[in-house]
Order: sequence, then structure tokens, then C-alpha cells
Amino acid sequence: MMDAPPAGGVDDRELLDSYSQAVVSVVEHVGPAVVSIAAGSRRPGAAAGVVGAGSGVIFTPDGYVLTNSHVVHEATDLAVTLTDGSTLGATLVGGDAATDLAVIRADGSGLPIAQFGASASLRAGQVVVAIGNPFGFQSTVSAGVISALGRSLRSATGRLIENVIQTDVALNPGNSGGPLVGTRTSVIGINTAIIRMAQGISFAIPIDTAKWVVSELLAHGRVRRAYLGIVGQTRPIDRHLARRHALSAAHAVEVVSVEPRAPAAIAGLREGDLVVTLNERPVRTVDDMHRMLVGWPFGAALKVGVIRQDRRFDVAMVPLEAPLT
Repeated sequence: MMDAPPAGGVDDRELLDSYSQAVVSVVEHVGPAVVSIAAGSRRPGAAAGVVGAGSGVIFTPDGYVLTNSHVVHEATDLAVTLTDGSTLGATLVGGDAATDLAVIRADGSGLPIAQFGASASLRAGQVVVAIGNPFGFQSTVSAGVISALGRSLRSATGRLIENVIQTDVALNPGNSGGPLVGTRTSVIGINTAIIRMAQGISFAIPIDTAKWVVSELLAHGRVRRAYLGIVGQTRPIDRHLARRHALSAAHAVEVVSVEPRAPAAIAGLREGDLVVTLNERPVRTVDDMHRMLVGWPFGAALKVGVIRQDRRFDVAMVPLEAPLT
């Protein structure tokens, strides 16, 4: 004899079926666009072999694939395998280690694609699905919820990746570079990292960040960033100095060195100066400076607030495009 659903209520089985249907719908729509990536090396004088492996997601029918930078950044040979088992050669379009994102192009056309959504309006508790293709031939699927938003994650370059999505979705390293998908079947993030020795914690780069990176990589082959030409470190501000100059922050960025002929040198910055504001906004850390410079137009003057010994003054600085490293 089967239990009857509570009067006026909803059967738990119906809720479970709705959840399952949502996950199945995501997999059916997005799964075919998720590829396995094999990154190999055949550099002269080096042993051939695999230098990276992971997942990626096709976002144009002519083969553009979004994945993690760390999966492909040392590769000289790339190949992608679709869920139907077919393998295609691929080339690197560009990568950005500061956000751990890269775009490669597979040698194909008429390929299945996934649609990019938006991440600005996500909320904790939303159901999400992570899809990977670590070995080819089939997708691996993990479902869970968004645990937190607005997290920060330190990239391989030392830069802070902002607004990272934290989920409780179970991942394995082979799923790195695969899409995080909402129940409306659009990609809302790119899975990028797992906290070692922790359970139930994984992270994804938000798709709003990824779309900006993709546009830069497709247009220029790299992400262009504004460049001041200083090395700085975070240091506390003396309380008497902060009070004298009506500073709201307790920390600033101390200039450790200035590159010759760089924008900071042209503006007259010196070692030992404290950078306290950029365009009237308080600067507390080096990460603050990186954050404020993202998207700043090259050649447009920036107002920099400086304290030198006991004197407070402003200088006009014209950031340039960061040189290739």
C-alpha cells in the first residue's frame, strides 16, 4: 500500500522528479557542447607527452572553445574529443593566466554549442550543474547549489580573481574548464578549482568575467590591462598621518620601485611614496589597484592621490597597455 501525499501538499516524489528533469534538461542541451581537451608537447629537446588535460565548452559552431588557461598554456599540440567520440585538432587562440581562462579553436564546423548566460543576478541556493568531459565519449555530471557568491581566488599570476562562484558541486580535476550551468540551460561559469583536502567546495569563474576575457582574446589574442609601472606593497598608514589628511582607509600602497620611463615615472612617483587614492577612490591594497585598473582606457588620464613624507598631493598619470611578459 502506497502512502498518499499530504492533503493540499506536494508529493516529495514530484519535487524529486522536477529536480531530476531540470538536471536532465541541462545535460541534454549543454552536454553535447562539452569537450575533452588533451594538451601535448613536442618542443625541440623535450620529451613528448601530455602537459594538460581537462574539459571545455564550445560556444560557436565553427569550433571556438572556452576552457581553463592552466589546461592548455604549455601545449604545442591540442586535440578535443566530442561526446560522440570524434577527435578534432585544435589551436590556441589565446589565454589569460590572471583569470585562468583560455580560448582554443577546434578544426570543425557545424558543431553543437552552449549559450552563455549572465552571472550578475545569481543567488546563493540556486541549483547548478557542472558538466565535464575528462576522458571523451561521454559527459560527467554533478549537480548541487551555489554556496556563496563574491568570493575571491588567487590566480597563478598572483592577481585576485573577483566575484568567483562557490558551489558544493563535486568535481574532479578532469572537469576543470567545463561549464557550470543554471537550470535555464545557459552557462553561468567555468569550473576552475577545487580546494584540496576539503569536501564540498569548488569554484567557477563567473561567465560575465569570461565573456569579457573571450572578447579580448578573440580581438587581440590576449587580455590587455592598464599598466602604471610600479611595484607596490600594502602597508598601514600612521594614525596621525591619516588624521592629518582625513584619510578613510587605514592602509595604502607603498611604492617599492618605479620602472624607468613607465607612466608612474613620467608622473614623478618615487620609491617610498604612498598611493592612497585612484580617481578619488581609496586604495588600501595592491589588489585594489588591479581592480580599479581593469577596463581603464589606455591613454586616459588617471588622478592618483599620493602622500610623500608629510605632504599630500595629486598627480595625473596616463596608464599604458601592459607590455608582454
